[in-house]
Amino acid sequence: MIREDLRNIAIIAHVDHGKTTLVDEMLKQGGAFRENQVVEDRVMDSNTLERERGITILAKNTSVHYNGIKINIIDTPGHADFGGEVERVLKMVNGVILLVDAAEGPMPQTRFVLQKALELGHRIIVVVNKIDRPDARLDEIPDEVLELLLDLDASEEQLESPILFCSGRSGTASLSQYEAGENLIPLFETIVNYIPAPEGDPDGDLQLLVSSIDYNDYVGRIAIGRVERGTIKQNQEVMISDYHNSKEPYRGKVVNMYQIEGLKRVPAETATVGDIVCLSGIENITIGDTLTSLNNIEPLPFVKISEPTVEMTFSVNDSPFAGREGKFVTSRQLRERLFKELLKDVSLRVAETDSTESFIVSGRGEMHLSILIETMRREGFELSVSTPRVLFKEIDGVKCEPFEKLLIDVPEDCVGTVMEKMGTRKAEVLNMHPQGSRMRLEFLIPSRGLFGYRNEFLTDTRGEGIMNTIFDSYQPFKGEIPRRSTGSLISFESGEAVTYGLFNAQERGTLFIGPGTPVYEGMVVGCSPKAEDLVVNVCKKKHVTNMRASGSDEALRLVTPRIFSLEESIEFLAEDELLEVTPKSLRIRKRILSNQLRAKQRAKG
Repeated sequence: MIREDLRNIAIIAHVDHGKTTLVDEMLKQGGAFRENQVVEDRVMDSNTLERERGITILAKNTSVHYNGIKINIIDTPGHADFGGEVERVLKMVNGVILLVDAAEGPMPQTRFVLQKALELGHRIIVVVNKIDRPDARLDEIPDEVLELLLDLDASEEQLESPILFCSGRSGTASLSQYEAGENLIPLFETIVNYIPAPEGDPDGDLQLLVSSIDYNDYVGRIAIGRVERGTIKQNQEVMISDYHNSKEPYRGKVVNMYQIEGLKRVPAETATVGDIVCLSGIENITIGDTLTSLNNIEPLPFVKISEPTVEMTFSVNDSPFAGREGKFVTSRQLRERLFKELLKDVSLRVAETDSTESFIVSGRGEMHLSILIETMRREGFELSVSTPRVLFKEIDGVKCEPFEKLLIDVPEDCVGTVMEKMGTRKAEVLNMHPQGSRMRLEFLIPSRGLFGYRNEFLTDTRGEGIMNTIFDSYQPFKGEIPRRSTGSLISFESGEAVTYGLFNAQERGTLFIGPGTPVYEGMVVGCSPKAEDLVVNVCKKKHVTNMRASGSDEALRLVTPRIFSLEESIEFLAEDELLEVTPKSLRIRKRILSNQLRAKQRAKG
């Protein structure tokens, strides 16, 4: 049977190319909202972190109706660290919309997700978005996309993919780059006519592959997947099995079943071939499991999710200020929270260590782990995290490390500085080509070489540079790479920072704190331009005398302190430092807080 009344598509693109904005307009024009309904921008980015950062973190399902045909749409993340999300959801769809920015063209993440879609044999609709940008290159972009498709060994059918020109913000699409278009009807028409309808046997034995997991404190795990064969009913008994036979098949019961209509989950009694459904009531179900009928257990194959490349140590906060600001501070609470995260994030790994107070957490990149830390911090957790470390692998007896493909877009006068920094970080130049007054550089660089570079890069390019990375492969170890060329300014004693002490300390480097900030011995209060650590006393008060000298009582002027975000703090960390994360504060500190003990250890070492 072919379900002509249904289409399943995913929208894939590089970060910031406008996927979520386009989905907004598709929902509006697909009748998902009432005429007078107030709708937020980027309605699919439902959690606060996504809204604040302007990025999509979790893949989300929605649907619209066009001419009696239901179109299930999956909005996917664009950031490379959340590639695990995209790999999975591509199993639920029959085709993809590849979104490309009209000025930037195909970027590293575009290549990564497009390759996954081509491997699955999906049909591609190319949408050139943001055609209203003043620097749009509408004549060149289609050729660049075609080159990319050729490069990725696309089939002949995929090479002849339709190309549309859109403005996601104004909700218009057209088949010609010389016409602006009036609405998204050309896009809907192309989806209906070009993307194949799901097909399968609705009367056969049930097969449903779980491609995504949601979690709800009331009902537990919610499995999201597409019915590949047969029909599923509410309260039906099913068998849950796994293609790689990593666990024994077991029985379960579908307690609740929902289909997605617009932004809502609507209860459903039955679902058949091609339907994307959300199921609750089955314990321990995970991504990659197949639900089958009781008498015919045939699990469906599932892509192996790419392995993590970066790890950090999460431990209980043991600083002098521990327990002042957080609600959850014990190792038991930290352990529970990390293992709960594993229920819905398949790209994450958590391992216990010899100590009961620390855990090794591995993920796809710094961004992946920093999102987890930020989420936990907002929930009231207090913890300390170490500097990120790459995960090495032994391949054919050779020690190998992860390499990233790095794409840099900078003004021409900054190229020299960037090339010099890349050289010290063991990067290899793959490509250089000018784009107007800017230069686009492509490098292959060890993942370690990127730690701590983003801030330096923004300084070197006066904030005008753009950098994008994506995991490339494991290659032989490149030797030592200097992590940081600056030292730390460390607090001499515990107390409260005062203007007089800060005024004297600011001559030594850049400060991270202002007057009135509570500090403790061993806390990092600034950064020194020299490559060595300096101990400064920011709590030092001016001695009061009864003598008055002209000029000495003038107001002391302090330079504005540099306040780090969470990512910047993680990037700044040296090997012997930790980041103390609480719901209200971020404090960088030395692992050994006592200045005397640190000096003794240095003397030994």
